[in-house]
Amino acid sequence: MNVVTTPPAEQVVLLDDGGRPIGVADKATVHGAQTPLHLAFSCYGFDEAGRLLVTWRARDKRTFPGVRTNTCCGHPAPDEAGEDAVRRRLADELGMTAVDLQLVLPDFAYRASAGGVEENELCPVYVCRLVGEPRPCPDEVDSWEWSSWDAFVADARADDSDISPWARLQAPLLDACRDTWMPRPA
Repeated sequence: MNVVTTPPAEQVVLLDDGGRPIGVADKATVHGAQTPLHLAFSCYGFDEAGRLLVTWRARDKRTFPGVRTNTCCGHPAPDEAGEDAVRRRLADELGMTAVDLQLVLPDFAYRASAGGVEENELCPVYVCRLVGEPRPCPDEVDSWEWSSWDAFVADARADDSDISPWARLQAPLLDACRDTWMPRPA
C-alpha cells in the first residue's frame, strides 16, 4: 500500500508591534488584504567578482509575482535562527551556499501591497558571498542575472523602478553603510 504524505504547511512567526513573537500561523493564510506583522528576511548575495545576484520572482507566486528583486527572501520557521533560514532558502530557491553571511539591517520593517495582497514584515537584511552557479527552483525564481551593486542601487532609486518595494527601500539603506559590509572582489 502506498501512503501519500503531505509536507507540513510552512509556518511564519507572528509578531506584536514591538517585534516580539506572539504566535505562529500557516504562511498560506497570513498573506492577504490585511496581513499581520510577521518575521521575514531579505538576502543580497554576491559572487567572487563582487556582482549582486538579482532575481525575478516566479510568475505563480502569490505575493509580488514576476517582480525583480534582491537575491532571495523568506520566512524563518518557528525556532529557526535567521542565518539558518537564509542558508536554507538560498539552497532551496537557488541551489547556492552562503559564506561570510552578515546581518546588516537587523531592524528593517516595511508594508507593501500589490494585487490585493499585503506584505507586513519585520525583515532583517543579510548580505553574503555566494558559492556556486544559480540553479533556480522554478516555483520560486523565474530568472536571474548578475548586476553591479551601483547599477542595482540606481535602478532601485529610479522613479519608474521595476524592483520590489522592499528592495527599493533596502538598497539605499545598504548603500549608505556599504563600507561596513561590501564584499571585495576576490
